[in-house]
Amino acid sequence: MVASPQLIESIRLLQLARAELHQFVEQELEKNPLLEPASNDGEALGDVPISADQSTGAREKDMDRPTSAAATERPGEWKSLRNTTNPPADNRPALDEFAACTETLHDHVAGQIALTAFTPQDRLIAGELADHLEETGYLRVDLVELAGKLNARETDVERVLATLQQFDPPGIFARTLSECLEIQLRQRDRFDPAMAALVANLEMVARRDFQALKQHCCVDEEDLLEMLHEIRALDPKPGNRFQSGAPESIIPDVWVTPSPGGGWQIELDPDALPKVLINQTYFAEISRHAVQNPKDQAFLNECLQNANWLIRSLDQRAKTILKVATEIVRQQDAFFQHGVAHLRPLNLRTIAEAINVHESTVSRVTSNKYMLTPRGVFELKYFFTVAIASCQGGDAHSAEAVRHRIKAIIAQESPGDVLSDDEIAVRLKETGINVARRTVTKYREAMNIPSSVGRRREKRLWLIGDQD
Repeated sequence: MVASPQLIESIRLLQLARAELHQFVEQELEKNPLLEPASNDGEALGDVPISADQSTGAREKDMDRPTSAAATERPGEWKSLRNTTNPPADNRPALDEFAACTETLHDHVAGQIALTAFTPQDRLIAGELADHLEETGYLRVDLVELAGKLNARETDVERVLATLQQFDPPGIFARTLSECLEIQLRQRDRFDPAMAALVANLEMVARRDFQALKQHCCVDEEDLLEMLHEIRALDPKPGNRFQSGAPESIIPDVWVTPSPGGGWQIELDPDALPKVLINQTYFAEISRHAVQNPKDQAFLNECLQNANWLIRSLDQRAKTILKVATEIVRQQDAFFQHGVAHLRPLNLRTIAEAINVHESTVSRVTSNKYMLTPRGVFELKYFFTVAIASCQGGDAHSAEAVRHRIKAIIAQESPGDVLSDDEIAVRLKETGINVARRTVTKYREAMNIPSSVGRRREKRLWLIGDQD
């Protein structure tokens, strides 16, 4: 099959995020004299609108019918949108309820300093060192000059710095890349003599001089490759994970609210739909003059064709997003009712087959689109997770639900009972989740949760802070 340029553009429209879509429509409005934006109420300036959201409005009437055979087989378990009137505004969850304050690196460090058992002088030194912390997490200050400025001994400044270098994220307050890697390796209990020699010769790593590295580290090739793999897994700029500026606002494309009759009510945010229309009065006026000039007539016809295409494409985009979102809510009904622990394994094919579209269409629709729910704002792709087998032969668990379980288990640890990844895997098996230790490690690190060694150290600091 050969795709026409307009078909390619229609496919691209599905993938555009909200801001990109509005920018694209603005460009079309500038190029096409027949197009004009609709007013806020969807009406043209004196004309009958042919707008992209005319047939969908804020929702789609087709959603009154089941979107798949499964919906008809389980009546009562799922109720789609039953009424086309706008719900009361106060039924919608407020975006402000889910807006998280952006924590900067300096905020994160200041919180840890407050919980550390410093003497008044040490706390003053720690605050001064924190003031010289760069956004990347590195410390750029001369300790001798700082000691003189604070009228403190250099050994005291170095001692406080050594404590700060144990803070989260691992590697902060380092003065060089080597020191940054050393801090992270020490917290992983992996800074043995061989690794120390490797970190001390990073220039050889950059040159890929493996023969010289094997001699300096006194290891064979297999051990050296494992060590290099560990080095690459470290974070050379640990402070970069924190945002330094104001966060970008996420405006949801889809709203999910409890339906008065049970189930869920799904609608598109009307502001997410660019409203465009064809100015029929202007088209009729210039058509009378264009018939005398073939070139003008051809241009006018092309403009009309492009305008109709844009309106149809925007309308189809809105309908497709709504269908995909509705099927996601139907599939993940337990999540919306009970939380992340009940998130089901879900893939693109399941949604595509349920609403009779291609899998690639679902992939495009779920890219850079967000859903506002009573449980928070989620990217549509959040609801697609792989399956983790059950020990007892029951339903599989989603990877996101397993991550949630791991986080919950770690949150319940006491300072005297910090669990290793192996012990966490055993706990999960006891609840019916068959997961390997390496998977626990992967999920834990993806959530930026320290190892058992790091967590034990943090809990001790918390205890000292409470006693203080």
